[in-house]
Amino acid sequence: MNEALIASNLLLWLAVLALLVVVIALSRQIGILYERIAPMGALMMDSGPKVGDAAPVFELPALGGGIARLGVAGARSTLVFFLSPTCPVCKKLLPILKSVKKAEGDRLDVVLASDGIPTEHEAFRKRAQLDAFPYVLSTELGMRYHVSKLPYAVLIDAAGRIRAKGLVNSREQLDSLFAAQELGVASVQDYLETPRFAKEQQA
Repeated sequence: MNEALIASNLLLWLAVLALLVVVIALSRQIGILYERIAPMGALMMDSGPKVGDAAPVFELPALGGGIARLGVAGARSTLVFFLSPTCPVCKKLLPILKSVKKAEGDRLDVVLASDGIPTEHEAFRKRAQLDAFPYVLSTELGMRYHVSKLPYAVLIDAAGRIRAKGLVNSREQLDSLFAAQELGVASVQDYLETPRFAKEQQA
């Protein structure tokens, strides 16, 4: 009886050790896979104004007062963030937008854009504490950029040209717009297909 108990304990310990080895091996493989997988940038729709084109010019009244000028040359770039009060992902990204504005405020303006009933958006703006952002309502603005899904963002440079755009569901995808501008490409996905990226991977 004791011998059977000892044998079963040994078998259990062997099984535990085998599982531990498997877990370590899988963890190592996941780490290697993570290093090989390229970051996913904002999903750019193949519609609306192209990256590199002059941005459509708009002068729109902002909720709470003031005028938001989009697509005009100026001292700073502009990030137009399309959102909706009923979009949960949009709400999740609002703290990130506040962080971006705080970090890049000297060279970047952030404009929130939507359409619908002004009173509903005004209530949302106050509830989400968005007083620091120009918040515009314009159906035409969304139509000109062919915005069909939210949240969507467009990065316009100081010269009034579109530098990056796409669906942004995470901080990484939002950051990819700025990365695309710095790299001088339409999107992170385009950069991943360049010989420059291939050389960096080989190095």
